[in-house]
Amino acid sequence: MGKVQTRFIFVTGGVVSSLGKGIASASIGALLESRGLTVTILKLDPYINLDPGTMSPFQHGEVFVTEDGSETDLDLGHYERFLKTKMTKDNNFTTGQVYEEVLRKERKGDYLGGTVQVIPHITDEIKNKIIKGAGNSDVAIVEIGGTVGDIESQPFLEAIRQMKLELGSNQTLFIHLTLVPFLKSAGETKTKPTQRSVKEMLSHGLQPDILICRSDGVLADEERGKIALFTNVEESSVISMPDVNSIYKIPVELNNQKVDEIVVNKLNLTCRKASLVDWKRVIEEDLNPKDSVTVSMVGKYTELADAYKSLNEALRHGGLKNSLKVDIRYVDSELINARNAKSLLKGSHAVLVPGGFGERGIEGMIAAVKFARINKIPYLGICLGLQIAVIEYARNVVGLRGANSTEFDKETKHPVIGLISEWMDSEGTVEKRDENSDLGGTMRLGAQECLLDKDSLSRSLYKKTKILERHRHRYEVNNNYLDMLISSGMKVAGRSKDRSLVEVVELNKHPWFVGCQFHPEFTSNPRKGHPLFSGFIKAAKKYKRLKK
Repeated sequence: MGKVQTRFIFVTGGVVSSLGKGIASASIGALLESRGLTVTILKLDPYINLDPGTMSPFQHGEVFVTEDGSETDLDLGHYERFLKTKMTKDNNFTTGQVYEEVLRKERKGDYLGGTVQVIPHITDEIKNKIIKGAGNSDVAIVEIGGTVGDIESQPFLEAIRQMKLELGSNQTLFIHLTLVPFLKSAGETKTKPTQRSVKEMLSHGLQPDILICRSDGVLADEERGKIALFTNVEESSVISMPDVNSIYKIPVELNNQKVDEIVVNKLNLTCRKASLVDWKRVIEEDLNPKDSVTVSMVGKYTELADAYKSLNEALRHGGLKNSLKVDIRYVDSELINARNAKSLLKGSHAVLVPGGFGERGIEGMIAAVKFARINKIPYLGICLGLQIAVIEYARNVVGLRGANSTEFDKETKHPVIGLISEWMDSEGTVEKRDENSDLGGTMRLGAQECLLDKDSLSRSLYKKTKILERHRHRYEVNNNYLDMLISSGMKVAGRSKDRSLVEVVELNKHPWFVGCQFHPEFTSNPRKGHPLFSGFIKAAKKYKRLKK
């Protein structure tokens, strides 16, 4: 390994999954960034898929899209919401990508006929990808997916063991998240799972420098001392992380326990003290709303909240900027129809239809859009939500009976939404696709320029005519139907850079109705929010006031 200046923090999890490694990594990154350091975060996923792009949201939750068009793990959304740094394709890689690259090199003859093995070939490739992802950052935080003890993650653990050996203890640091459960029947907090988890780490040659102990309540000094004794971790580095009522408290909680100071000292970093003014303001906004609004989200994947992780957070950010608590009511699009829309959407102050793929639940979404349009309820349609709005308007206002998307009905007489075979990306390159192209390589992906109409609602929200937003879709509005839609009262409020594709639609005779082909939730954060979501929640507040 050549000379590397970056310091590496490796974050692992033990006992059970879903302890919050992503949030912990993002929070530590936010603390170090507030000290003036440049920080990036990598997520290493042990599954064999090349990326989560073709995985069901029920399996893996949301697919987060980076600015450069990579389909990545939802944890990268946490990283971008907590940090100012933008993630790229190098910030997330999988076992599948590692093996694919090693096999490509083997076929090319790069290994000179040698036997290709996990050590050194797979572990070397993992190390190379970590170094590449770190770039020139002062600190790179590397989150290892899964739980220590899983067979899938063993090559990753071996790779980071080697990195510590090669770079030294002044350049590498291990943080391990564990669960410290409280057994109600015994009335005791149990430290044994954490002890066993650290022993599992030691079996891989990894000694944690810091333990972050997840629990229902604050750990007593006696329990922290016991954990320190049996895990060989300094007691000051055994961090109690109880459940909190706002995830935005976590950077402040970790700072209160001097986690950033421990990290800085162990890695011999010279930097200023942490400044948490922004985070304290966010916490104040989050915990002290002046009122609340209810947003009905009519979607296909409502059984799993993580399927809409960035969207949930973006709505929450919209609430922060309006001093409101946003209550999200999830409505399964398969259960709603024209007959029960009124009862299922009763009490809603706004309606949102999010992205999705496939025909399941489409008619329910159309019913929800019609209800919001007729009753002047604020509506935000994202990606598929824009396409549903166009289909509904074409059917019920323009009068195009059976209007549909060719994604759902290839034989429709009125394909108002269709698969566009080519378009121009943000760099001016013409991209092409057809129905036989692989799913993972046929979408309009990543940040692309959108030109907003100067007289549009969207322009008044963004306060500029040229915006950059992220895409993830294959189908577009069919331009052959635009004249009919526009003459019936639909406004094309935004177009692509070359003006060939519809990006935003609005309705002239509706107080707040916006459909966007991009995903604005991917660029929202708790400190600044996002213009569309802030405006959407403000419109919900106004609608609630008028109804009263």
